[in-house]
Amino acid sequence: MIQAIFFDLDGTLRHNSPSGGEFFADYASQLGLRIGPEDRLRAMRWEHCYWANSMDLKADKQIYREENREFWRNYCRRQLTALGASKEQVKEFTPKVSQYMDDSYHPKSIVPEDVLQLLPRLQQAGYSLAVVSNREKPYQQEIEALGIASYFVFTLAGGEVKAWKPEPDIFYHACRKMEIGPSQSIYVGDNYFADVVGSRRAGLQPVLYDPRGIFPDAGCPVLTSFDQLPSVLENL
Repeated sequence: MIQAIFFDLDGTLRHNSPSGGEFFADYASQLGLRIGPEDRLRAMRWEHCYWANSMDLKADKQIYREENREFWRNYCRRQLTALGASKEQVKEFTPKVSQYMDDSYHPKSIVPEDVLQLLPRLQQAGYSLAVVSNREKPYQQEIEALGIASYFVFTLAGGEVKAWKPEPDIFYHACRKMEIGPSQSIYVGDNYFADVVGSRRAGLQPVLYDPRGIFPDAGCPVLTSFDQLPSVLENL
């Protein structure tokens, strides 16, 4: 019987509005890059894979600090390639897109309305809730600023325990902190490569939040809206 529900943070409970990937692709399209729906989906899959503590991300961090501008310029190169840009287009568009993102991308940090409706329902139903993220640093103050801190027993950043999804260790840390077994827990996240693969490795039941249909073959329960989670819980 499921007793604990762990949530991912970015892209699940908290969203950037507009999303960085959409903002990036829209501007690349304005520059002349032909981008179709499948190109956007491919780039979204790449983005999720990259941030799932991938080998490319690890290699990039050895060269640049993540807060370094050159890190993000290199990220632009990778994202343009994922969108289908040629080598010539990558070379031409990278400085323009990089500068545009620096100057113009100032998203709002939001919690979707269906999340705000779901969390008190789960708490009242007796589930123990926590947030487990690949963030480098603690983010409790951010959770408080978003107005959802009261629903969670704790928050956990990968940097606090030196373990990052999809490594199972971060999930083991979360379960020990909650004093519960993996088989009594589910993990809800938007990134197949980090959240589904990682939680499954650790013995938790994965639930994928995928309203855009980025991962059609997830092999686990899939949410397109958070109001679907209670019925998923009933069927586990």
